[in-house]
Parts: sequence; C-alpha cells; structure tokens
Amino acid sequence: MKSFFKIAILCMAAIAGLRMSAGEVIDIDTPQMRIFLPDDDKNNGRVVIICPGGSYLGHAFEHEGTQWSELFNEHGITAVVLRYTLPNGDRNRPIADVYKAMDIIRSNAEAWKVNPDDIGIMGSSAGGHLASTIATHSPAEYTPTFQILFYPVISMEQPLTHKVSHDNFLGADSNAALDAEYTNYRKVNATTPRAIIFFSGDDTVVTVMNGVEYFQALNEAGVPASLHIYPTGHHGWGYNKSFEYHDEVVKELSAWLKSF
Repeated sequence: MKSFFKIAILCMAAIAGLRMSAGEVIDIDTPQMRIFLPDDDKNNGRVVIICPGGSYLGHAFEHEGTQWSELFNEHGITAVVLRYTLPNGDRNRPIADVYKAMDIIRSNAEAWKVNPDDIGIMGSSAGGHLASTIATHSPAEYTPTFQILFYPVISMEQPLTHKVSHDNFLGADSNAALDAEYTNYRKVNATTPRAIIFFSGDDTVVTVMNGVEYFQALNEAGVPASLHIYPTGHHGWGYNKSFEYHDEVVKELSAWLKSF
C-alpha cells in the first residue's frame, strides 16, 4: 500500500517558497505527521520523530505525542509527531511510515533548518516497540541517531511481551522465529543508536524487564544507554504532569539531550 502523509505545520514556516500559517494542513492522505519547529535562535538542527503508544490499536497522540513538543523545542529540537498506520498484523505498515517521515524531513531540511543526518526516534509503550524496531532493524540510511523510550514493549516473546501489541504487530498466529526477530534486545549490536529508557517499577501492563533486557543488551554492546526506573506510576503517564516523577523525567531527559 502506498504510504503518504497529511502534514500539519504547527508553527510559522516557509515550505517550497510558500508562507504557511500556524496549524495549516497539507492534505495528501493519511497517516499524519505534525511538525513543531523551534524558534530560529534556538534551532540546533536536531529532529526527533515521536511515535505515541496505543497497543498498535490507536495513538495516545496528545500526552505521548504533541505535549512533548514544547520541551524539545526549548532544547532547539524539531519535534515530529507521527500518527503511523496501524499494522493490523502487517508490521511493515508502521515501519514504512517512519521511513517516509524521514524522507519528508530530509527533503524539507533546508526549509525547516534541520540536519538530515541527526534524526532521532522516540516512542512510548507500543510506540516504543516501533521506535526500538527502527533503531535495531533499519538499513543504515534509516537508522536514527538516538532513541528515547518510555515504558517500551521490547519483547515479542512470552512472558515479557504485551499480548495485544504483539498480536496487532505480528498477528496472533506468529511463530517463534518471528517473535524472536522482533524481540528487539536480541537485535542490538555496536551500531545501535544511543538510548535513554524510562519505566515505572510497578508497571503491570508492560513489565519493566523489557527495559532492563534492552539496557543490558545495549550496555554489553558498548552502546551509551541510560535506564531510569521510578518506584511508582504504573503505565502510560507520558507527559502528564500528574505523574509523581514528571519533573525528574524532564530533568533527566533534558540532561541526556545535552550530553551529545
């Protein structure tokens, strides 16, 4: 299936010589990506593609997506929030959407004042599985430069996997070899991009061992990685300020973004 995007430019930007108004939409079909550009005086050229969670059934588009944009813009980073195609058992659909998003970003690099060689990936829950899949399975031209993962589904194998995400991504009838292929800690190597991982220790939806296994694999491969596990919070807190450790998350993520 041909993959195109509805692009919502949520800032003042010049594209293809045209002056765009805030919130204007270029309607060229679904899925959708929303671009949040930082002020010119802060822009450092870095980009992050954000993949919200939703068990590969939907998208937590606000608190795991657009609400993060202001923080990234403050750090001079362009935020691209992706409403990727839901797989319905065809894993190639959301993966292709991320690749298409990278192509669009690179084709507009000059207009958006971004570095086409500094595109990172972020994901939460099932979106974290998609982000870590991009980080561990992509050809060189689509491998991100960094990854940010919030309570990610890393494993497609029992007992660690999240069954709903597994069944929607691979299909309920997937085999052991396919499950292992997309258990992403098994695919880490020395070229995997640096990562920061956040979890709550009491998460009963996606077990924290997904993050622990991924961190351990990154560490053993010599990839710079940081793992933050908070005592409470359960699952799905995203940018919600009601999360008890919200300020700590912002502080740790901000420090990490400044470290490279």
